[in-house]
Amino acid sequence: MWWAILRELSPGVDAAAQYGPNVRGLAVYLSQFQLLPLERITELFADLHLGTVSEGSIVNWVREAAKNLSLTQQALERLVLQSRLAHVDETGGRIEGILHWFHVVSTRALTIYHWHRKRGHEAMNEMGLLPLYTGRLVHDRWKSYDQYRCEHSLCGAHLLRDCLFVAEEEKQPWAQEMYIVLLELSEATKQARACGQKTLDPAIRTRWLAAYFEVIGRGYRAWDEAHPPPEPTAARKRGRPKQDPGKNLLDAFLHRADQVLAFVDDLTVPFTNNLAERDLRMIKVQQKISGTFRSDAGATAFCTIRSYLSTMRKQGHSMLDALAAVFQGSPLPIAWEAGS
Repeated sequence: MWWAILRELSPGVDAAAQYGPNVRGLAVYLSQFQLLPLERITELFADLHLGTVSEGSIVNWVREAAKNLSLTQQALERLVLQSRLAHVDETGGRIEGILHWFHVVSTRALTIYHWHRKRGHEAMNEMGLLPLYTGRLVHDRWKSYDQYRCEHSLCGAHLLRDCLFVAEEEKQPWAQEMYIVLLELSEATKQARACGQKTLDPAIRTRWLAAYFEVIGRGYRAWDEAHPPPEPTAARKRGRPKQDPGKNLLDAFLHRADQVLAFVDDLTVPFTNNLAERDLRMIKVQQKISGTFRSDAGATAFCTIRSYLSTMRKQGHSMLDALAAVFQGSPLPIAWEAGS
């Protein structure tokens, strides 16, 4: 790549060739992947004797890259819809100073980013992927995901954090016990995968699932003792009584046991939603560096380019080669596995 850049900038080439696909790709890489401010990119080009590049040129190259990737983005969406397992998550970000939400749908080999003014199901429906998805979604307990008719798997890392909160803040022993059960189940499935097993040993599965439901039973008994039914003469408030986080978590473990324990019966289902969280991490880094996107178009370009680059990185490609191909008019093809 560096030799290609130097060839573009070698003496004797005309002005149009000085900013060929490799130079433009490098500038967009520094801006959209490494998240360097435009001013620092222009300084870096000057310090490395890569030519004088204006901030306006970089902005135009970002727009050009996003435009050239429009068909790739559509291909990504088609492939995600065909994937058996997908991870979803969202995080806040500002566009022109106003809070918006950046959503990710990702697999081991693919990544798609979108943004929307809202966080919940209205945004997810307008983005168009989740209403059509028929595989299994891995996510936290954010209720907006529950409306989709695909299979669901709840993130174990979030459940562990919820258990610790209930155990420490509400002093409920069952939550600490469930924390241990989930950790042991996670370790058992990890060891089974390491041994090449496709299913968990039946004896181990039976033992830990029995422990899981025993903990739930103890939790409900403790709840009933702490919340006896009101006296018949007591005035009853209108509306549905509000539950504390501990009772909500207990209900989730019981009524959504199939989603909590999906990783036990199918060893290809991960225990956590870490994949989606990792894919969103750079959105948060961008916000820390820049604080806000300057326009809707800038946010859209960022999502399109990052979708492509994240996918290329997962598939083992060089980021600079991938972007040079974009400016050559032929973005790198997307590989896909049915099990992704």
